[in-house]
Amino acid sequence: MLIDLSGKIALVTGSTGGIGLAIARGLAEAGATVIVNGREQARVDEALAQLRDTKGGAMARGLACDLGTAAGCQALIAAEPKADILVNNLGIYAAREFFEIGDEEWEEIFQVNVLSGIRLSRHYARGMQARGWGRIQFISSESALNIPAEMVHYGVSKTALQGVSRGLAKVLAGSGVTVNSILPGPTRTEGVIAFIGEMARQEGVSPEEMERLFIQRHRSSSLLRRFAEPAEVANLCVYAASPQASATTGAALRVEGGIVESIA
Repeated sequence: MLIDLSGKIALVTGSTGGIGLAIARGLAEAGATVIVNGREQARVDEALAQLRDTKGGAMARGLACDLGTAAGCQALIAAEPKADILVNNLGIYAAREFFEIGDEEWEEIFQVNVLSGIRLSRHYARGMQARGWGRIQFISSESALNIPAEMVHYGVSKTALQGVSRGLAKVLAGSGVTVNSILPGPTRTEGVIAFIGEMARQEGVSPEEMERLFIQRHRSSSLLRRFAEPAEVANLCVYAASPQASATTGAALRVEGGIVESIA
């Protein structure tokens, strides 16, 4: 299967590292003009440099703004009013005891993880609908289905994304615009590497051993039995953004290594 996204503009939020950067790279390799986003200009510039060797890398551009705020979303929309592909990847997470999660943390995680995608989709979906073609993705998580006791607020925010995704797919039914959520599992991103490294230090084991122990203790139903690489998640996102995925909409697409105990 040859995926060609030449002539398409793709906006990937939170794309200066991890899964977001891998998605941006995959879309650029398929020929899309990618818009990179992050909060720091230096990181945006670094991400753009990493895309230069791709098919669409010479056309890639970026903008530094905080999409966890309404003002940041509006700044991005003003600078980049059009997108054919929108990947709402931006997200934050933190391990917290439920009783220690205050209103401010609940508010922050919803502003960043949920409302950023809603605000951007509200704008870009209209243009896609008018043109009769578009792809919108919400990067959710297997934690949306298996709410982690150590990150209840994170899991709830990811469940909300699946609701938004399914609802927006219905709003755009028959328009040529598809909307899907993507459910990764534990993925070896920079943040997760640091998180696992700190756990390894506390337990006096190697990071490699700590990864194995994490899967064993916290994701024991995993069939993959390892952390995924960001590119493995990005591969599914690139397909879902392609013309070939024209009949896939309103779906929750899983790339979580078989953690979810369901055949549906």
